Amino acid sequence: MKKIQEFKVVPYLPDKLKPLLKIAENLWWVWNFEAIDLFRRIDVDLWRELGHNPINFLGSLPQKALDAAAASESFISHMNRVEAELDRHLSRITWYEQNKGDIENFVTAYFSAEFGIHECIPIYSGGLGILAGDHLKSASELGVPLYGMGLLYRLGYFRQYLNLDGWQQERYPETDFYNIPISLVKGSGGGPVVIGVEYPGRTVYAQIWKVVVGKVTLFLLDTNIDKNSPEDRAITDQLYGGDSEMRVKQEIMLGIGGVRAFRALGINITVYHMNEGHAAFLAIERIRNEMKEHGMTFDEAHTFVTATNIFTTHTPVPAGNDRFSPALIDKYFSHFYSEFGIDSKRFMALGRENPFDEEEDFCMTVLAIKTAFACNGVSKLHGDVSRKMWNRIWPKLPSHEVPIGHITNGVQTLSWTSDEMMRLFNRYLGPGWIDNPASRDIWKGIDNIPDSELWRCRERLRERLVSFARKRLHAQLIARGVPLKQASVASSVLDPEALTIGFARRFATYKRATLLFKNLDRLMSILLNTKKPVQIVFSGKAHPRDTQGKEFIKEIIHVSRDERLRKKIVFLEDYDINTARYMIQGVDLWLNTPIRPKEASGTSGMKVVVNGGINVSVLDGWWDEAYNSANGWAIGNGEVYEDQSYQDEVESLAIYNLLEEEIIPLFYSRGEDGLPYGWLGRIRESMKTIIPEFNTNRMVKDYAEKYYFTAHKNFINYLKDDFHISREVSHWKERIKKVWSDAKVIDMNMEANQEVTVGKTMKVTAKINLGRLDPADVLVELYFGSVNQYGDISDGASTPMSPVSSEGNGIWTYTGQMLCLQSGRFGYSVRIIPFNKNAPRKFDPELPITWA
Repeated sequence: MKKIQEFKVVPYLPDKLKPLLKIAENLWWVWNFEAIDLFRRIDVDLWRELGHNPINFLGSLPQKALDAAAASESFISHMNRVEAELDRHLSRITWYEQNKGDIENFVTAYFSAEFGIHECIPIYSGGLGILAGDHLKSASELGVPLYGMGLLYRLGYFRQYLNLDGWQQERYPETDFYNIPISLVKGSGGGPVVIGVEYPGRTVYAQIWKVVVGKVTLFLLDTNIDKNSPEDRAITDQLYGGDSEMRVKQEIMLGIGGVRAFRALGINITVYHMNEGHAAFLAIERIRNEMKEHGMTFDEAHTFVTATNIFTTHTPVPAGNDRFSPALIDKYFSHFYSEFGIDSKRFMALGRENPFDEEEDFCMTVLAIKTAFACNGVSKLHGDVSRKMWNRIWPKLPSHEVPIGHITNGVQTLSWTSDEMMRLFNRYLGPGWIDNPASRDIWKGIDNIPDSELWRCRERLRERLVSFARKRLHAQLIARGVPLKQASVASSVLDPEALTIGFARRFATYKRATLLFKNLDRLMSILLNTKKPVQIVFSGKAHPRDTQGKEFIKEIIHVSRDERLRKKIVFLEDYDINTARYMIQGVDLWLNTPIRPKEASGTSGMKVVVNGGINVSVLDGWWDEAYNSANGWAIGNGEVYEDQSYQDEVESLAIYNLLEEEIIPLFYSRGEDGLPYGWLGRIRESMKTIIPEFNTNRMVKDYAEKYYFTAHKNFINYLKDDFHISREVSHWKERIKKVWSDAKVIDMNMEANQEVTVGKTMKVTAKINLGRLDPADVLVELYFGSVNQYGDISDGASTPMSPVSSEGNGIWTYTGQMLCLQSGRFGYSVRIIPFNKNAPRKFDPELPITWA
């Protein structure tokens, strides 16, 4: 092959337009309407044609268009305004600076397998990636010192198209990294910064790219470089592509490579946040570093790393968590065993719910849980589901005490708000909603928006969706090979004045995309009502190996071909951020039909609210805590069924009833001026109660205040005196394991056995054998609560007991009190928990608990 010297060609801009490149290279423009409008006004058709990609756009503009922009005083004034606003964003005093207290040198690394920031950087597949992208945006708005770390996928996630039969097909177009708003990180010598990671028999190398997102930087690793073999260059080819072994190789690069990338860049991270289990191998690399550089044992390093790691789980079903065979883990990690001074069993135990089950696969979620001081689900309900799901890691804990909390997801409000709605908010709420979207007081101003203006805004957004859907459908039909005359039907699909339902998400089986089709006759009667028309817009992708999900798509296509429904049901192919934007802004009603409780959170429904859309959903994920009976509609009452077929029957019936009896009549109930006052009232209630709570500014604040700041303080404290706390806690744990068999509850009794009246405080005394343990080594707790039909304490509460006397030989008497607040059948017990004031968490999965 010929030797080729590469060089990069960058857009040429007249001097007066240089700020355009500065704006284009910082993805802050993604959530700034004025910045987007700046690009659109140069050539709106080219902007759309190039997928709203400002780098490609500026490089493709004809010189005539650039000269015209440079000569326009109006354009230059607009550009200067946007540049000034960007500078203000980068330099203003932020929430973090006002609330950090005495915290110094705090930096969080946020690891995720995917990031959905904008459609022009296609390294996302769905909700997890969009959430990660919104997390970065809000971190920038709040000024939280945070860096992202991910992989740069050359082929991204697949692009979807349908064949003539409606069957999903996949294609993988290559992304031109040099024509999107990212840049290669270069070292002092001018060459790219490259890191290496050991794989069996070789080292795999990755170069580092960066994406600037306001005040935040996202780093992305890319193995597609000449130093690697063709096989290893493919590691960062596809998001969620390949088999289990490819997944292991990707997650090694993300976790281990990500830690090494930060070190190569000279960035001192104090807090590591794993967004889902894909990045959990970062804990292994961090342990290795601490052992090598600070002379720690494996247990000492594990203690330190755990105290500064945070883990967020997004998956409420076992099958959604990555699990690898012991043989595969041995293949890729055996070199760590001797380096750590541990055997294979000990290493495997890090990823097993039952560390003694040698047949159990290695689970990335378990590894993340066991190496993080704080773990959380992404909604209140998901927190409860996760505690039950991972109870086996703490087999002697009641599920409600399993140390997995919750921080409910949100959306970055500005990214998803339509231009029209922004103008309304600016006019009637003032600028405060932009800088402080989590303020409930600000959103009360929704009541100040006149009904006529709010409704006109909604009508314009619906019209825009209809126009987009017609153009997209026409292009789809032509691409499928449909004759031009037959494809012309696309120009008349959907009614811009009809009640429009939207359903768009991953076509996973549990999301039940076709639940509406359970009774087609009933659906027909709803959709074909000429006086109160209803229509549905669908979009979404099935995983390439999800045959059932593909069948759902095919069913929708086949139903939509019925001559009576051609204009009523539309499926938009290749769901991405751009399609989502039109849908969540244009629909009146957002439908969500997961099987409870399999939806961890969901965020698509949050996005419609800021545009005046209303949710109708199963009480699952975020909707379970958001719904208040006046801000949308609930499908069912939160029931969980064992019979899936029966559940589908009941809940599809509930949807038809809601549509016929409540939703459609409310939408079409108009005043003399043609305004749907009841519907507008529900829009207002939805906005006031949902927007200030379910946004990522509130969410990132929660992470900072609940977890990040604590983890940073752990980092500082554990670092002191040559990692004294890490070493002390580690040695204490080893001693506890050796002597814990001594710990026993000999006896316990309550001061009175007669009936107890409500409001009375009862004293409990327990005799405890601590043997070689000291009272300072344990927490003796009184555990009490109502007794269920099986004779177990359900949802019990604990309170500490205090040592009051010693008989010698390790025998101690403890006392505690419990307050009886209600009548009924109650019980109590006593338990002994290993305790060290410096331990990063109360319930350590490696330490036992003794109950009476």
